[in-house]
Amino acid sequence: MQYNISQEKNERKKSFINVKLYEYNLNHFPKDLRGRYQEINLFLTDEKDQIRGGILGEVCWNWLEIHTLMIDEDIRGLGLGSKLLVEIERIALNNKCDFIKVDTLSFQALDFYQNHGYQIYGTLDNVGRDYKHYYLKKDLS
Repeated sequence: MQYNISQEKNERKKSFINVKLYEYNLNHFPKDLRGRYQEINLFLTDEKDQIRGGILGEVCWNWLEIHTLMIDEDIRGLGLGSKLLVEIERIALNNKCDFIKVDTLSFQALDFYQNHGYQIYGTLDNVGRDYKHYYLKKDLS
């Protein structure tokens, strides 16, 4: 049999790969955690309903993963990022998550996460040649 490797944007194929991995993973997790997946998106809007920030993540089995947290630069320092983080932590607790994980670059929000109780569990050097990539976790239990 011959196999081919292709690079392409193909949502059907992408979905197939994700579903196959998900099905494989299900066989390795306890039954009470199976099927626990929920996308969590919180949006910060102003009085004109303009998006000024947000936090995007997902509950997956027994954790919540934050993929993106963004606040417009002109309103940073007002505590809005903290409010978003507290809200997503509340959602994680309500979903019986044991921990939250997030990653950030050295020029982004490392101090912010550490000030909220997140601890570094890994780093990558030489990101963009001059920066570090930090992986953080906060235990909830």
